[in-house]
Amino acid sequence: MPNKMNRIQSTITVALLSFVPAIAFSAGNADAGQSKSVVCHACHGSTGKSVQPIYPNLGGQHQDYLSRSLYSFRDGSRQNAIMSGFAANLSDADIEDISAWYASQQGLTEINDK
Repeated sequence: MPNKMNRIQSTITVALLSFVPAIAFSAGNADAGQSKSVVCHACHGSTGKSVQPIYPNLGGQHQDYLSRSLYSFRDGSRQNAIMSGFAANLSDADIEDISAWYASQQGLTEINDK
């Protein structure tokens, strides 16, 4: 019985440890994202406050929402001619870093629907 328990514990440990690299990678690096986001500034602003109302504000958005959006633009499951073109050349690390940068910025404090 002890041998069987050791195998079960070992299997569980290996399974749990296999998720560590994915969890560590998904965090993104906001400092790296700041420099990688320069091309985004024209529409979304340097801190995520868009320069024109037709472009969404990214500052303070949830990082997982931002990264999923960029992955979707990159793989074509979300369509936008401009964003798909920009996202096509982003690596996974670029997406995570840019998402971390905009998520670390201050978000909206009021809704202006006038």
